[in-house]
Amino acid sequence: MSTVERPSTERVEELKESLADIRSRVKAVSLTTSKPTLVAVSKYKPASDILACFEDEQLDFGENYVQELEDKAAVLPGEIRWHFIGTLQSNKAKVLAAIPNLYSIQTLASIKTATALNKAFPSDRSTPLRVLLQVNTSGEDSKSGLPPLSSSNVEEFELTQLATHIVKECPKLRLEGLMTIGALELSLTASETEKNADFERLKETRDALHAHLVKQFGESNAGKWGHETTGKLLLSMGMSSDFDAALKSGSDIVRVGTGIFGQRVKKTTA
Repeated sequence: MSTVERPSTERVEELKESLADIRSRVKAVSLTTSKPTLVAVSKYKPASDILACFEDEQLDFGENYVQELEDKAAVLPGEIRWHFIGTLQSNKAKVLAAIPNLYSIQTLASIKTATALNKAFPSDRSTPLRVLLQVNTSGEDSKSGLPPLSSSNVEEFELTQLATHIVKECPKLRLEGLMTIGALELSLTASETEKNADFERLKETRDALHAHLVKQFGESNAGKWGHETTGKLLLSMGMSSDFDAALKSGSDIVRVGTGIFGQRVKKTTA
């Protein structure tokens, strides 16, 4: 590991304060029986910021770009658990799979990419690579992901076919759950008591997919997907603007960037 420039004392204190605030809010509103995973989204942020958070016991970090993740992983502690949360193309699978402490990919959306990841992921890793399938719950053209499931003809949906392919054909991958990016206007306009429709849609999709997998493979084979301990298909939903609502809806993973690191600089100046 190369030497990472140390952040200033002021910056360390600022990050610690922000982390403490977010952690407190996560703990206060979570509805899950187990502790939710807080992924600190470090896109465009310097390695020194990540190191400061890591030294404050933050293990999970999310990156949107393959090259940026590769560069940061090369100079930061190997104990960090990296989550890839950006749009993923199959031609980048080999680069991602080679990162030793890649913990999960939350944006899988095609059989082609799943196959490429399974082929590229090293056979000597002790556990399969965790993957979550990205679902476009809002239906917005600007967002990636597959359509959510309806209650009928579940097996005909691309999402179901992808999940089945992973379980049957990709032994180096573990289908851990589903991920979505909710519509921004829902998080800005929803009241305290109003449920976020995108988050509810992801929960319904999760339940429908779980039922289909059990029907197809049998309850005894549930160990091939879901959380390693509980077998539950996890939900990753909620960002800085709406993670409170996501946790109230039962999210298992939240992805918070601005709330921890502050506003990001533009990519052209990063």
